[in-house]
Amino acid sequence: MARQSRNRPWRRAAAFIFLGFLITPAHGCAQGNGDPANDPRFEQAVDLFEAWLDAKMAYEKIPGVSVALVHDQDLVWARGYGYAHPETQVAATPSTMYSVCSISKLFTSIGVMQQRDEGNVDLDDPVSDHLPWYNLEQAYPDAPGVSLEGILTHSSGLPRESAHPYWTGPDHPFPTRDEIIEGLSGQVTLYPGRRYFQYSNLGMALAGQLVEQSSGMAYDDYVRSRILDPLGMSDTYTDIPAEHRGDRYATGHARLARDGGRDEAPFFQALGMAPAAGFASTVEDLARLASWQFRLLENGGTEILDVNTLREMHRVHWVDPDFDTMWGLGFAVSRRDGERTVGHGGSCPGFRSTFQLIPAKKLAGVVMMNALANPTDVWTKMMATLGAAFEEIQSDPGGGVRRPASLAEYEGLYQSTWGETVILRWDDGLAALGVPSNDPLEAMTKLRHEDGDTFRRVRDDGEPGEAYIFHREDGAIARYSVHGNFSNRVR
Repeated sequence: MARQSRNRPWRRAAAFIFLGFLITPAHGCAQGNGDPANDPRFEQAVDLFEAWLDAKMAYEKIPGVSVALVHDQDLVWARGYGYAHPETQVAATPSTMYSVCSISKLFTSIGVMQQRDEGNVDLDDPVSDHLPWYNLEQAYPDAPGVSLEGILTHSSGLPRESAHPYWTGPDHPFPTRDEIIEGLSGQVTLYPGRRYFQYSNLGMALAGQLVEQSSGMAYDDYVRSRILDPLGMSDTYTDIPAEHRGDRYATGHARLARDGGRDEAPFFQALGMAPAAGFASTVEDLARLASWQFRLLENGGTEILDVNTLREMHRVHWVDPDFDTMWGLGFAVSRRDGERTVGHGGSCPGFRSTFQLIPAKKLAGVVMMNALANPTDVWTKMMATLGAAFEEIQSDPGGGVRRPASLAEYEGLYQSTWGETVILRWDDGLAALGVPSNDPLEAMTKLRHEDGDTFRRVRDDGEPGEAYIFHREDGAIARYSVHGNFSNRVR
């Protein structure tokens, strides 16, 4: 079911195009009474999130962002903002493809665990038992060897990268499988095994080759037939699909430069590093990956993996001595607001993304962007606004807020000498949100209608504070004043 965007006056018409969908999965929606995305509580959460994201994208010059919210086994909300291709003004949508970089490691880890469950490998096995050409020098002969578990938990002692400068621009020369193998003889372990956490793209590339060796299948064939096709992930590729370049695959953009701009990032393919950093996908497809995990955890069984194997992957298997880094088998594990979160992030030339599940709440969020910016920031704000509203609606379907239509004329973006403020409807009144902000919920000031075009700030104790007076020109709201000073409406 498709639903067009309501026209938000604070949106930048040129640089903040909205093309959004409420997607009902093929297996049906299990959301309870009605459609939570049409509940006023959810709608105002969307407005707040979008006002915050609009400013973030404008101030950080982020061309495009796609996001998705999953509850249990359903993709309940997904949208695209800005542009997949700014030069041709092609809008970003939920079906836009992005490089997801290190999220690729989740698929490789699932493949390793499938091979473990089939008895072809054991997590304690040295990687050299399965890769006969493995000849990386062990600098610590008395330390544990490089094991499969060490690779999946990034505690093997392997160096971070293969012996090639593929993170160096402008060309980003990723090595082939054979070049990775050739480079091993000149590399040595960085740490003793099981001593420290050291994130290793090299280790996960070796894990992909181990999946090939133990299964007798090419990596792409294996992942597609054993994971992607069974989950209906037809828009996910094990390396960047060149045939979609300039079309469905977004144009990447580099870091924010000193002059405030972002250059286009070069097109790349990860080649032999694909099991660690090569995949391309959409937020809709990664939502399917999240839905599968919730489905397996709820129903049990052996879809893709045995349910107990997935639980094993979600558990902490490595804690760094500083207690700041925790890792499962392929999954990063953390605590956010008291809840365990599992998932992975990705960062490649021109792209950043994050894929995070909160198993206890059966909530997941996916964020992809075609710029080197912070997707975790977007994920956190999406869950604090949309995720929280969805939880409230699920627990209290009959509740709600009024959001009077008559107050819509006050909504918009206002500017003063001191910055920008978004006015939006909130509950039965208005809210003023200064942007950009670190926390839209904390930065929001609630306003209660008093009379005519006058509102008053709602103090923390519920009492009325200073007046926000809106002023008209030719009958339309043109500015507001507070403490006698003006902010002018700009859209």
